[in-house]
Amino acid sequence: MTKLRTLLASAAAVLAIGAPAAHAAPASATAIKNIVLVHGGFVDGSGWADVHRLLTTDGYKVTIVQNPTTSLADDVAVTRRALAAQDGPAILVGHSYGGVVISEAGTDSHVKGLVYVAAFAPDKGESVSSLIANPAPGAAVPPILPPQDGFLFLDKAKFAGAFAADVSPGTAAFMADSQVPWGVAALAGQITAPAWKVRPSWYLVAGDDKMIPPVAQRAMAGRAGATVVETRGSHAVYVSQPKAVATLIEQAAEAAGRAGN
Repeated sequence: MTKLRTLLASAAAVLAIGAPAAHAAPASATAIKNIVLVHGGFVDGSGWADVHRLLTTDGYKVTIVQNPTTSLADDVAVTRRALAAQDGPAILVGHSYGGVVISEAGTDSHVKGLVYVAAFAPDKGESVSSLIANPAPGAAVPPILPPQDGFLFLDKAKFAGAFAADVSPGTAAFMADSQVPWGVAALAGQITAPAWKVRPSWYLVAGDDKMIPPVAQRAMAGRAGATVVETRGSHAVYVSQPKAVATLIEQAAEAAGRAGN
């Protein structure tokens, strides 16, 4: 945590943030075609629907991982099974807690690049629990309810404002009502060997995030040496800004593909 607090203090000085480009062109012959998407806590893979549509339209093969979100080990195992089913190299993408999953699973030989979308990017020995233990002064506090039988939920009445402020009210209400229980054990899962130390990474910072403070996102991205873009968006930026997310994924697929040739 000392390292991360230092990074939080210096993030603005060391990180150059760019605006996301317009949606990318269809996949080139050199681009990595396999994309594996990993969701975060409180939600399931259905939130990737528009990102999936954009990527598949551009010629990519997309796999949606459905994490049980019961423990980090279980979620990593599901993700590794999805990677084993790929017919070639892949770009591994994680949103929120999904960033922890891809940091642990991303050393898989299929993975040629990592994309973090408003996500945790922990170092060795870190977990969600350790990363959120000392929030930045003035940071929003996620409306997480007390554990129920070892699982966490967000307060439904506060879900939209905290998680999905720029999503349509109807969609945000559905997301609140269809929450997936997030296991307390998953938050405690520690990284053993962070994949971002051995794989190139990209990071989309959601500038209006009320779940993971943008300053923390920038710090984690800087520590990982990620290529960073920033867009105005809530924590549910993958739902509200699918073009920005798909564009960054496609940029990663093109860059990693060129590097592998």
